[in-house]
Amino acid sequence: MANRDYYEVLGIPRNATEDEIKKAYRKLAMKYHPDRNQNDVQTAEQKFKEIKVAYEILSDPQKKAAYDQYGHAGVDPSMRAGGGPEGFGGFAEAFGDIFGDIFGGAARGGGGGGGGRQMYRGADLSYAMEITLEEAAAGKETQIRIPAWDECPTCRGSGAKPGTQAQTCGTCHGQGVVQMRQGFFSVQQTCPHCRGTGKIIPDPCPDCHGQGRLKTQKTLEIKIPAGIDNGMRIRSAGNGEPGAGGGPAGDLFIEIHVKKHDIFERDGDDLHCVVPVGLTTAALGGEIEVLTLNGKAAIDIPEGTQTGKQFRLRGKGIKGVRASYPGDLYCHISVETPVKLTEHQRKLLKELDESLKKGGSKHSPGTESWTDRIKNFFGAS
Repeated sequence: MANRDYYEVLGIPRNATEDEIKKAYRKLAMKYHPDRNQNDVQTAEQKFKEIKVAYEILSDPQKKAAYDQYGHAGVDPSMRAGGGPEGFGGFAEAFGDIFGDIFGGAARGGGGGGGGRQMYRGADLSYAMEITLEEAAAGKETQIRIPAWDECPTCRGSGAKPGTQAQTCGTCHGQGVVQMRQGFFSVQQTCPHCRGTGKIIPDPCPDCHGQGRLKTQKTLEIKIPAGIDNGMRIRSAGNGEPGAGGGPAGDLFIEIHVKKHDIFERDGDDLHCVVPVGLTTAALGGEIEVLTLNGKAAIDIPEGTQTGKQFRLRGKGIKGVRASYPGDLYCHISVETPVKLTEHQRKLLKELDESLKKGGSKHSPGTESWTDRIKNFFGAS
C-alpha cells in the first residue's frame, strides 16, 4: 500500500482540484466501507484504509505539495532527516551535500556539515525606462521608484502575531532541510513544510501575514551612461528582491527603451536622416542647412543632385558606450516636387520642359537609360 500512487488509489489525475479529490474519496469510501462489505470485511478494511491515507495526504495542501515533489519520501516520517539505519549517516550526508550543492541552488547559513537553515538569493527585478535619443547620446542622471521591503513594525520581523512566537518545524526539526534516501543514495533537499526556514508560524502577524516584512517604495539615483543604445541594460546591484533566510538580495536591471525620433534614425553609432531639397536647389546647386544632435551644419549641394544622394558628416553621430570615436551622420537627399502651382508657375514649368526636351538626353540621363532598358527588355522577349 505504501508504494502505490495516491492519485491512482483515488482514481484521479495529478491536476485534480480539491472538490474532485473530495468527491472521489467520498465515492470510494462508501463503496469500500466495511459495514457495506460484510462478505469480505478484511479486503474492504484494507481498501478503506488505503483510500483514507491517500485522501489525508492529497487533501492537505502542504502534504500534497511534499508528495508531488518527493513522492512517498516527502510524507513518510521514516524517510526524513534523522531516519534510516545507524552507521550510514556519514555516507548519506556526504551524498546529500553533493546533490544539494548541484540541485539545491542555495547557500547554507550557519551550522556546518549537512545541516542548518538555508539562505536563498533574492530574485532579480526588471525596470523599463524610456528615454529620448538626445538623452541616450548625452547620458543623464535621474531618479526612479522601485518596490522595497521594510521590517514589519507590528511583529518586528518575526512574522508571528504579537504575543506569540514561531515554532520549530516538526518535519526537519529546525534544520531547514530533509534527507531523501533512495537505496544507497541520500539527497538533501529543502524542507517542503517550512521551506528551509526551520520554523513554522501557527499564528501569523495580521499585517505582514507571517512574512516579517512589508512592501514599500524606495527612490534610487540612476546614472545613464552617454551613448547607451536601445535594449541595453543597467545593473543596480543589491536592489532586487531581498533574499530568504538571510540570503543576499537580487539585482535590479534597468532596460533602456529609446523613443522614436522625428528626424534621426540610429544604426549602431551612426545616424541617418532624410533631408528635403527644393527642385531649384537640386538643379542649380547651393548650400543647405541640416540638423545634428549638437546643433546645425551646412552641406554644399552640387548642381544636378538627385533624390537618394547621400552626404556623410563625419563625427556627427553618437559615441557609443564602448566606442573610442563617435559615429557619422548620413543625410539622404529627397528632391521635392513643387505642389499647388499657380497658372503662371505652370506656364513657366512647361516652357522649361520644352526647353529641356530640345536639349536631348543630356538633361535627363536617367530617363534615357530607363527608356533604353525598357526597349531592350521587350526586344529580348
